Parts: sequence; C-alpha cells; structure tokens
Amino acid sequence: MAARTPAVMIQGTGSNVGKSTLVAGLARALVRRGLTVAPFKPQNMSNNAAIAVDGGEIGRAQALQARAARMAPSVHMNPVLLKPESDTGTQVIVQGRRAGTLRASDFTRRKADLMPVVIDSYTRLAREADIVLVEGAGSPAEINLRAGDIANMGFAMATGMPVLIAGDIDRGGVIASLVGTHAVLEADEQALVRGFLINKFRGDRRLFDDGAAAIARLTTWPCLGVVPWLPQAAWLPAEDAFDLSRDDTADPARLTVAVPMLSRIANFDDLDPLGLEPGVRLIFIRPGEALPGDAGLVILPGSKSTIGDLAFLREQGWDVDIRAHMRRGGRVLGLCGGYQMLGHTIADPHGIDGPAGTVEGLGLLDVSTVMTADKSTVVVTGTHCASGAAITGYEIHLGHTQGPDCARPMVTLDGRPDGAMSADGRVQGTYVHGLFTSDAFRHAWLRDFAVGSGLAYEAKVELALDALADHLEAHLDIDRIIAIAREG
Repeated sequence: MAARTPAVMIQGTGSNVGKSTLVAGLARALVRRGLTVAPFKPQNMSNNAAIAVDGGEIGRAQALQARAARMAPSVHMNPVLLKPESDTGTQVIVQGRRAGTLRASDFTRRKADLMPVVIDSYTRLAREADIVLVEGAGSPAEINLRAGDIANMGFAMATGMPVLIAGDIDRGGVIASLVGTHAVLEADEQALVRGFLINKFRGDRRLFDDGAAAIARLTTWPCLGVVPWLPQAAWLPAEDAFDLSRDDTADPARLTVAVPMLSRIANFDDLDPLGLEPGVRLIFIRPGEALPGDAGLVILPGSKSTIGDLAFLREQGWDVDIRAHMRRGGRVLGLCGGYQMLGHTIADPHGIDGPAGTVEGLGLLDVSTVMTADKSTVVVTGTHCASGAAITGYEIHLGHTQGPDCARPMVTLDGRPDGAMSADGRVQGTYVHGLFTSDAFRHAWLRDFAVGSGLAYEAKVELALDALADHLEAHLDIDRIIAIAREG
C-alpha cells in the first residue's frame, strides 16, 4: 500500500474566522521550506470564482492558495463549489463544471452522494504533493448540517484527517466558540482534533495567556499559536462579500469609484487593485444607501443572478442614481453581469437565470443579451482597444450580448471583439473579469480620470503572501503542525 501523504485540515468555529488566509499563509511558508504543497477545500460556497488551468471553476480562495503554494490552480483543489443564485437555490459546480441548480433542501439531501467525487479529487492532489493543506467550510459546530457532511468532520472522518480548529478573537467570544465547538462534536470527531489556533489578535499577546490555558483545559486541545492581526492581509483578494470594506474618507483629489453591492454580487475581487490605488477612493454602496454624488465612476460588478440583481438594483433606486450620475458627466463600467444590465433588454427564454421571459435593462448601451445554457469559462489574454494596453483575465458567464455598440468593443481577445462602448465613450462593458490586475491597463484607464498610478499589483500580492508566511512562522508552531500532518 502506498504511504499516506501528510495532510492536516484547518476547520473554524464559524465562517470568516480566517481559515482561507491561514491556509494561504501556511502554504507559502511550507513551500519556502522546500515542500510541494497542495491546497484543498472539499466544498466551498462562494460567488467569487476563479478559472483553473484546466478551464473549470473553483473558489477564488483556492486559486489564491494555489498561488501561495506556487502551483497551477486545479479543479481538484475545490471539487464542489456552490454558487447561490437566490435565497433558496444554488448552482452546483462539480470538479469545475456546472452540474445544475438545486434548492438548498435538495442539496442537503444529496450532498453525501458527492463524497466519492471529493475523495477522488483529494486523492489526485495527494499523489502529487508532499503535504496537503485542507480547509473546512463554515463550522463543524453546525450539527444540523452533520448528516452527509462533506465539508468538515464528514470529510475528516472519511479520510482519518487530523484537524486544527481556528477561532477569531477579533469578533469576541472566542473562548466560548472553541469550548462550545468541542462540546457539540462527537467523541470520535473530538479525537481527530490535534489543537487550536487563535486568529486576528490585537494588543499584548500575554493578556490572552490565561484564556488560551482555559481553552486547553476545557477542551484538552493544545494551543498551537496566537496570530496577531496582520494589516497586509487586506492586500489579498477577499472571498466573502462580508469582507468588503468601504472608504468614507472625503478627499476631492481622489477619484471616487462607487460599486453597488448587489444581492448576488460575484467576482468582486475584480476591484481589489483599484482599492489599493492611492489615487482612488473605492466604496461599496450598501442596500438602502444612495450612490454618492461625487463619484467619477460607477462600476456595476458581476452577478450570479443578473435578472434578479437588476430588479434588486431598481428596488434600491440605484437606477435613478445612475441616471443622475450620467447627467453630471459621470462614467459607468459594467463587468459581466453588470455589462448585461447596461443594455436594452435581457431575454431568458428558457428560464436559465430565473423565470422565463424578457426584462428591460438600464438602456445605457445599445445592446441586448440573450441567456443561453452554454457557460463560458476560459482564461483570456488580449488588448484594451482605447490604449493598446495588454490585458489578462477570465470569463465566467452565461448568455450572449450583441448590438450596435458592440461595433466599438472595449477589448479584443485573441483577435475577437468583446464588450461595447457608447458613442461618447462614457458607458462601457465587458465580459472579462480580472482586467484591473493588469497594471498597464489599469494605469491607462486611470489616466483618463487624471489619476496617476505606479502600483504593481501582482508584486504587492506576492509581498502580502510572503509577509503572511513570515507572520505565521513567527506566531504558529509550524514544526508541530507539520508533525501532526505526518503523524495523521
């Protein structure tokens, strides 16, 4: 029998405790020690997707973790990706490909059927790695979801995987969260847990010594480290819409870019590079708030449910705000679903995006969209038509858009046109995600707003990953974590 590949699973006391960032930092730390590291997440729920090297979809966090491990992203790093389309319906991506849409209750009943797929992907990765870093989803304390679980303890039990539990002290109640997690786990699940981590600590670490000791006493789990808050982590792409920050700083010298937070906002990491630009004030507009009158640019982001989010946009009155913005001389950019919203109509004859029918768009571009079942998932390279700057990015979308304004494409991709531009150039749209990561394009785009830029975005992400690895080396017992992975 082949030797077991060392592996360890980072689970959390809840969502957004920093599991993804911890795995990314550990991946970079271990690869710098000369190990071949494979990140893995059995099941993810996110509308922030990336395209793997084989053309399928995975969670954005797993793409970042692959980058941290200096590996090409693979669909096997995230074999089950759930992309919510409504409060009750979710698109299911299996090993990178769309497998259909299920109601949440249906997925709960059928998720156990996906365990063989999850094990298959894990086995493929493990064969090529010295160590696998596995990320859980949500929390193992959600015992109402335990039946058929493939995301946390269900996967750990199926593979005999050692587990570390991470808690977020910044949100408060970390002692109760960790002790409570221990209390609701079954005895055989408790036995898989080899320690706990405290994340996002602020202040004097010594003030938590008694707290860490109390957790260890009440759970019998050793503390493997307390990780202080790291500002550079904000430079990394966020996966959860709850991570989106806003900048209320009033500075007339900066370009204000306003982004409506759609109810099914997707691929919002498109805008991360703009948020790091010192000459840009990037603000996400929450439901119930008006678009600011001083915005120079409004960006309609991607959406997992274009027609549903178009209705949501109108419910918030943002369509009225956008027209007022245009009357003031402002500009609008639509990305993917946001691009589709800018046209005259969106037709969905087969009910791909919701109930069958046709809805009116915002009418800011002379184009129309028809939703089709075929889904484009591809990495692209090309050229920005206005500046000649090279671009890289990816497409993840349903539907085809055409109309007179497409005769003025925003970009060309391997010689084919993509996107559209109004006659005065103030309204533009494209299906390409990730445009702003291309420094030459971003610099050229900002020059149109009289904003200078010297930011090297990709280099900044690399600096952040290295800083994160240094940080974890200083505050976690990484030697012990490696030993736990090897001992199984």
